Amino acid sequence: MENKALIEAAIFISDKALTNKKLSKITGLTEKQVSIIVLDLQKDMEKNIHGIDLIKTPDGYEFRLKPEYSEKVSKLAPYSDISEGSLRTLAIIASNQPVKQSIIVKYQGNKAYGYIEKLIKKGLISSEKEGRTKIISTTNDFEKYFGKKVEDVKRILENSKND
Repeated sequence: MENKALIEAAIFISDKALTNKKLSKITGLTEKQVSIIVLDLQKDMEKNIHGIDLIKTPDGYEFRLKPEYSEKVSKLAPYSDISEGSLRTLAIIASNQPVKQSIIVKYQGNKAYGYIEKLIKKGLISSEKEGRTKIISTTNDFEKYFGKKVEDVKRILENSKND
C-alpha cells in the first residue's frame, strides 16, 4: 500500500509524465511491479468519486482533470504545465488550423519547433508531413485538456483581440 501511495505522490508532484523506469527508480520496485500498481491506481481513478484520471502518455503517466470538473476548477491553476510560448503556439494552431508549421515558425521564431514537439508529446496537436513543411492541427485531447471545444477557444481568442 505504501508503494501505491508513493507512486501516486510522485506522479502528482512531477511537472512531467513519469515512465515505469523512473517510477521503478523512485520506489525500488521492478518496472513490472510498478506497472501493476499503476493499473490499480488507474482503476481507482476511473471511479466517479475522483476528480482526476491517471493517463498514460507517450512520455509516461500523468494526472489530468476529469472533463466534467475542469470548467469549475481550471481557473485555479490554468494550464500551469504548459509554457507561455507553447500556449501562444497552441493559440496560433487552434485559431488557424490546419496550419503549416512554417507559418507558426514565421510568427514564433525557431523556438516554435520545440514548442510544437512538446505539444505533440503532450498529445494536444498532431502533424502530417506535406512537402518541405508539416501541417499542424489540434487533436481530440486538446478538447479534453482544456474542457472546451476548438470553436469555443477560437471565440475566446477573437474576443480577447477586441479587448
